[in-house]
Amino acid sequence: MITTKQRAYLRAMANGLETILQIGKGGISPNLVAQVKDALEAREIIKLCVLETAPVTAREAAQELADSARAEIVQVIGNRFTLYKRNEKEPRITLPKAVRKA
Repeated sequence: MITTKQRAYLRAMANGLETILQIGKGGISPNLVAQVKDALEAREIIKLCVLETAPVTAREAAQELADSARAEIVQVIGNRFTLYKRNEKEPRITLPKAVRKA
């Protein structure tokens, strides 16, 4: 689970990202889930777009793909959303430390 401070850091990072995958009229297929998992392993943070012809909303797609890939939803804005999953073997992104409350 990521903190709000970490989520804000990832949102700022996602600002400059290009959309790498689109969800169209085919919806969320096993092939798309595999592509998302591969992309998250390689990049840790990815941006996706839901086309108007898709049978799901951006929020629904984000939730379904996050659950399938065991990723975190960073943000959902309009028809775009950003997912994050830390690569345990070779982390590329260093998140701000979570502050523990006493």
